[in-house]
Amino acid sequence: MSRAQVRVKICGLTTQADALEAIRLGAHALGFNAWPRSTRYIDPATPWIQHLPPFVTRVAILVNHPLAEAMRIGRLVGIDALQLHGDESPDYCARLLAEGFSCIKAFRLPAADGGIPAHAYPAMPVLLDAAVAGTYGGTGTVIEQSEVERFIAAHPERHIILSGGLTPDNVDRIKNVDAIDLASGVESSPGIKCSAKMACLFAALRSLQEQD
Repeated sequence: MSRAQVRVKICGLTTQADALEAIRLGAHALGFNAWPRSTRYIDPATPWIQHLPPFVTRVAILVNHPLAEAMRIGRLVGIDALQLHGDESPDYCARLLAEGFSCIKAFRLPAADGGIPAHAYPAMPVLLDAAVAGTYGGTGTVIEQSEVERFIAAHPERHIILSGGLTPDNVDRIKNVDAIDLASGVESSPGIKCSAKMACLFAALRSLQEQD
């Protein structure tokens, strides 16, 4: 996919104003972190999430939630998809998919030795994030480009969302992915987005579109 067609998810939103600004600037999807230990936590049942404008995908980010809780969140009005950002098993993912939930599975690179390989998971989009010990993302750490390219080459059948330390200044490194996901790279503080940084992001993407 050309960079001109790459879709954008702004993740870790905690305020209605930031969500509406992300939509106004061109975001295709919004992420809401439903993991209580996150500095960007928000209850996915928050009423304003339900009333966001149509045609933007609202994603709840889960980290090792019990399956029943994941299903409860997935059924909330205003949640369109689940992003599984923990150590969820292939069977866990398969059961959600069988129930009709749209799911994204996150993989951290470089992959840990002994970890479950992506090939073992059912067909679903994958999000690539940086591996940082003791965390489940949102660190602002950039993935080595060689790691991204190696994963893409090994999984040509997968739709790829690239995360991990993306900012308006380094989106020129994106290639051969379907979407990008930014949290800390467009923030003034954890969970609080910076309108100027988000505007710079979309300006940088328009510039890349002109080059393609």
